[in-house]
Amino acid sequence: MLISPRDIREHLMASDTQFQQLAQEHSRYEDQLKQLSETPYLSSEDILRQTTLKKLKLSVKDQMEQLIARHGQNNFRR
Repeated sequence: MLISPRDIREHLMASDTQFQQLAQEHSRYEDQLKQLSETPYLSSEDILRQTTLKKLKLSVKDQMEQLIARHGQNNFRR
């Protein structure tokens, strides 16, 4: 029986330090992007920062998804 990615994600959030750190980092990037989006005018530096944050956030999400996939393959197949 295969477990859903959501179940794996919840398991990793509860038990895997690396996954927890990645989730916190992802959340920090999201918060910073939200702050920037609430700014009425973005300078060129702000736009560059926004682009960088989006790339960093996506990279962290990719790492999280890789952990989910790896964990699902190794630990949740029966």
